[in-house]
Amino acid sequence: MGITFSLPCNSVNDVVTHCYKSSAKQASYIHKLEDNLKSLTDGLQDLADKKNTILRRVKLAEEQQLTRLDEVQTWLLRVETIENKVNGELLQRKTEEINRLSLWGYCSTNYKASYVFGKKVCKKLEEIADLLSQEKAFEVVAEREPIPPVVEVPVEPSVGLESVFDHLWTEFNDESVSIMGLYGMGGVGKTTLLKKINNNFLSSQNNYYVIWVVVSKDHTLEKIQNEVGEKIGYFGESTWKNKSCQQKALDIFKVLNKKKFVMLLDDIWERIDLESVGIPLPNNLKVNGSKLVFTTRSMEVCCEMDADKNVEVKCLSSEDSWKLFEEKVGMKALNIHPDIPSLAKKVMEECGGLPIALITVGRAMAYKRTPSEWLYAAQVLRTSASKFPAMGDKVLPLLKFSYDNLSSEKLKSCFLYCALFPEDWSIDKDDLVNCWMCEGFLDEEVCMKGQGYDLISFLLCSCLLEEVSESSNQVKMHDVIRDMALWIASDCGKGESKFLVKTNALLVDPPKTEKWNEFERISLIGNKIKCVSITQACHNLSTLFLHFNDLRRTQSFHFMPVLTVLDLSMNRKLRHLPMEISTLVSLQYLNLKGTEIEELPKKLSNLVKLKYLNLEGLSCLDIIPKGLISSFSQLQVLNMFGCGVSENIVMGQVQCGGNKLLVQELQHLKHVSALGVAIKCVTAFKRFLTSEMLLNSTQSLFLHQLSLSTLQVNTLSSMANLCRLSIRHCKSLEALKIVLDGKSIEHKRLFGSLQNVSIHHCPKLKDLSGLIFARELSHLLIFSCDALEEIISVDIVGDAGPGTKETFVKLEAMTLSDLPKLKNICPKPLPFHCLKLLDVLKCEKLKKLPISSKDTRATNLTIRGQNQWFVDIEWEDETTKDKFAHCFSGDYLDDMDYLDLDSW
Repeated sequence: MGITFSLPCNSVNDVVTHCYKSSAKQASYIHKLEDNLKSLTDGLQDLADKKNTILRRVKLAEEQQLTRLDEVQTWLLRVETIENKVNGELLQRKTEEINRLSLWGYCSTNYKASYVFGKKVCKKLEEIADLLSQEKAFEVVAEREPIPPVVEVPVEPSVGLESVFDHLWTEFNDESVSIMGLYGMGGVGKTTLLKKINNNFLSSQNNYYVIWVVVSKDHTLEKIQNEVGEKIGYFGESTWKNKSCQQKALDIFKVLNKKKFVMLLDDIWERIDLESVGIPLPNNLKVNGSKLVFTTRSMEVCCEMDADKNVEVKCLSSEDSWKLFEEKVGMKALNIHPDIPSLAKKVMEECGGLPIALITVGRAMAYKRTPSEWLYAAQVLRTSASKFPAMGDKVLPLLKFSYDNLSSEKLKSCFLYCALFPEDWSIDKDDLVNCWMCEGFLDEEVCMKGQGYDLISFLLCSCLLEEVSESSNQVKMHDVIRDMALWIASDCGKGESKFLVKTNALLVDPPKTEKWNEFERISLIGNKIKCVSITQACHNLSTLFLHFNDLRRTQSFHFMPVLTVLDLSMNRKLRHLPMEISTLVSLQYLNLKGTEIEELPKKLSNLVKLKYLNLEGLSCLDIIPKGLISSFSQLQVLNMFGCGVSENIVMGQVQCGGNKLLVQELQHLKHVSALGVAIKCVTAFKRFLTSEMLLNSTQSLFLHQLSLSTLQVNTLSSMANLCRLSIRHCKSLEALKIVLDGKSIEHKRLFGSLQNVSIHHCPKLKDLSGLIFARELSHLLIFSCDALEEIISVDIVGDAGPGTKETFVKLEAMTLSDLPKLKNICPKPLPFHCLKLLDVLKCEKLKKLPISSKDTRATNLTIRGQNQWFVDIEWEDETTKDKFAHCFSGDYLDDMDYLDLDSW
């Protein structure tokens, strides 16, 4: 018995149709295999062509700093995959599979294998068709990548700058600082520090948007805007380049004003108008905590940029310099010979702590293997740095940008002039200005001293000069900056130098050269030259510096027709001036300070153009011909401080036949603006006090052997420019005091400029109360005054009342010596805000010092004296004793040899 099924008619038809189609499709895998393989080959070629087109478009876009789209990258990977499979799995079997077919493709010797292969071919055809259709949608293949908040910039390891960076980072995070300027000389590490600030945000938790822009010297507003615009995403827009600067500024402002950003501007040479760029102004920055930090070589630019904080980046310390130099040279080179490390430190010292010089020289010395090579390198760097490999090619040209940026040829000449002084030389500002004045660098229609100081200030702001100290009136030039200046004077090494500079070179004779006539300026400072005998003509020579030598005589002045500046100072054995000096008719500056000259030649009157004459410290000067001083009608600066005060000179013989006559001659000098004078008799002093012109112009006053019992400060009250006062050997003098006239002392303008006071050998002197009004006093020396018991008395403190608040407030150094009766400096503590040095010697009765533990600004004080004296001091309290105990430096002052009395 069987089972029967009943199916509807329609269902039977559907099944039959499905089976037929399925069988037909399967049969087509074999029947159409040859056609399908041809289509596959053609399709693969089309796909390859499309792929190459896409790749060209992608490459072009990536060259424009665009990033390929993810879908494009996926498509390319799929194309590559299908190409590998088709070529590797299918087309390689093409011939084999076709040969299996028979009966016009309807049969196969291996039906199953042909079926599987044909099915794969059809599937790949479908995939290729799909890929080709996708390609048509790729109108854009790349786009600008979203800009990250911080883009890392490459930076070398900052050896020696770690502590500087820590300080900068602390200042940066100060909420009150929105704009910070880093300034310093070229190559000192400003850009490195700015890069470290940038990269520090990579790991910082602050959500700042950091924008780095290199400005450079030749910047334009549009260039800065384009760099900023690129960082915030505008530069990729097709319309950006065609916009005006004003439109770009608006676009930039719209973006930045909504962000908390840090703008880092590197290498600014002049003020940048932030508003014109589109950068929000400082008030806007403070609203959301945004910051602007920039680097520059000029402190003036920091001020012009309205920086809240200016940070000077200084050269490295000796210790840090060695670390950096050691890293660049390498330990292998340093340890190859036992003598090399000490020589290497000499080479390192010639770089002056300037990182760019340390790096450049260090790399150049890395392959030097013998001590002789290192010794030679040190000598070259010391005498002619531009000839050292890489210095003339890399370091000096980099520094020269600062010189090129100076605003005038006059300023450039002033700068180059500073290179005439030795390395690390402390250059007195007044001396420098006076040289510039006589060289014609300054405009005669404007106050030349003010003009000169303004130029010095500009060079300081440009980091081409440095202050010796905050309180000194001296500047100096960094060693490498000086090398750069001398290199410029030689036409950047391309020609013969107009300067001959051989300073501190231990020369005993002038350099041997056949080119004397080519030099415009010669500096032989600090040698041991005994005689200057130049037989060649020096027709172009305008400056000759010979100070600090061992000169006994000179025989060269016949051949210097345009010599303008002559400095023979500090030649202690020079006793006579040659008659030939009177032939220097162009001379405007003559410095004889510190020589032993005993007589001024009468023919010196031929120097009718003389503007500057310095006779300071010529204690043995016995004869100044009558009428000589008054013949210098163009004289603007005359310094006779300490002149003719030797104990061996009879008063009647000194200076024009007597001190009284000297004052008369001084009154004929109508153009003198700066005067230093020594007065030895009361009659001359009284006449001096009647001359308003002399009182106004006197900056240094030396009173010697005056027969006065009292010197009233009131008599000197009109000497507004008096900076230095020395009183010596006035054996009758008992008091330097103020005579009260019933008016308030608080309003008296006395000693408005007095900074330096020295009093020597006044055995009857008891009262120095007048010093209480020297509010600008910075240096005080009192020596061998046997009767002195107090410097500031109890009475004057009571009379002056609140006026004592400013007594000695600016005093930096006080020296007290050989004062056997001195018991007190002042009966109450004084505000020694600036006191750095207190020397006490042979003052056995001085048991109290007017310093208090409450004065927090006196912690840098150094006290020098004898051990037992310091042990016996009676302190205000134990707190004061403990606070100042460490200030004592030891028992080493046994006599007055340490004092240079002539310098006071």
